[in-house]
Amino acid sequence: MSYSIQLYTLRNAISEDLPGTIKKVAEIGFTQVEPYNFVATAAELGKALKENGLTAPSGHAPLLGQDQDEIFAAAKELGISTVIDPYLPAEHWQTAEDIQATAAKLNAAAKKGAEYGIRVGYHNHAWELESSIEGQTALEYFESLLDPELVLEVDTYWAAVGGQDPVELLARLGDRVKFIHIKDGPANTDTKAQQPAGQGTIPVLDVIAAAKSLEVGVVEFDDYSGDIFDGIAQSLSFLNAAQDVNA
Repeated sequence: MSYSIQLYTLRNAISEDLPGTIKKVAEIGFTQVEPYNFVATAAELGKALKENGLTAPSGHAPLLGQDQDEIFAAAKELGISTVIDPYLPAEHWQTAEDIQATAAKLNAAAKKGAEYGIRVGYHNHAWELESSIEGQTALEYFESLLDPELVLEVDTYWAAVGGQDPVELLARLGDRVKFIHIKDGPANTDTKAQQPAGQGTIPVLDVIAAAKSLEVGVVEFDDYSGDIFDGIAQSLSFLNAAQDVNA
């Protein structure tokens, strides 16, 4: 099991000093990152990753809203092998027709990605779990419409905020889930209240165990009231300690 850090967690530090932030990430002990908005920062980010011996197996980019060729070209340059669309607002998840349209667009994006040797995925928030379509969550209905090569990155915290048990959800989604976002806290919409893994209400280790086809567990904070570098260090320490116990 390998762990990564979603760089959105460190967006404020990155905007001030990208190379210094990536260096700190490596010093904390992360060997992998999940970039966001990487088209804009590809050259500088690529240099910083190389200098610090970091890789980026996955990355977030708005595939349904921006130039896909530009995104896939930048991903290839950075060694990103899975590009994940991170966000589609709640209004897109209320009807079967809208979800069918989104699935068709993502299936088309996956075909284009395949030309670059890149896999495509989708990352949820709470609303895909709050909405119900034909007796199941909108996310699960969506999953049933995706071509086999597409993957899901389940944000397990937002799944809990959306009213689902993330362990049970992961079991239902099965092999489709190749990435998860690992975060902890009170499972509400107050992002400042998020906590390092193992310190909140999310059964983080059970969640990880429930994702049977997991490739990478991605640590993320949407926000944090303390020192963010200390927060991610605490999360990684908890995850590594649990892994050592189970080894």
